Amino acid sequence: MEMNGEERIAAPRQLVWEALNDPDVLRECIPGCQELQKSSDTEMSATVKIKIGPVSAKFSGAVTLQNINPPESYTISGEGKGGIAGFAKGGADVKLVEDGADTVLSYAVNAQVGGKIAQLGSRLIDSTSKKLAGQFFARFNEVVSARAAGV
Repeated sequence: MEMNGEERIAAPRQLVWEALNDPDVLRECIPGCQELQKSSDTEMSATVKIKIGPVSAKFSGAVTLQNINPPESYTISGEGKGGIAGFAKGGADVKLVEDGADTVLSYAVNAQVGGKIAQLGSRLIDSTSKKLAGQFFARFNEVVSARAAGV
């Protein structure tokens, strides 16, 4: 599955960059995130509970940051295991471009799932993935815009 999009955030690029690297912000924005801990500048571990159609799964996994070019871009990749539900792995290339006082965050995501979840069908998985990505970026925009406004 591949997905592309962009989000206009009412905040300076440096603030958006810092938020993209802040585990507290990411934990707050990732749908179903129960735990996210930074183990180094480029590695985090996560536990996320999600529901895709009739299947609920708790995924535990690792997140890695690569191709880091502050404050412009990075690649975030991860792999999680959900027991009998299966696995999910993928990554996203994230780019930040200044546009006046705002920042345009663009992303290109690729993901794969396997196991019981993969049996649900690509349409359901694609629509759920798009919904979860939309929720993450909308919440991320809210949190970062509020920080920029001093709320």
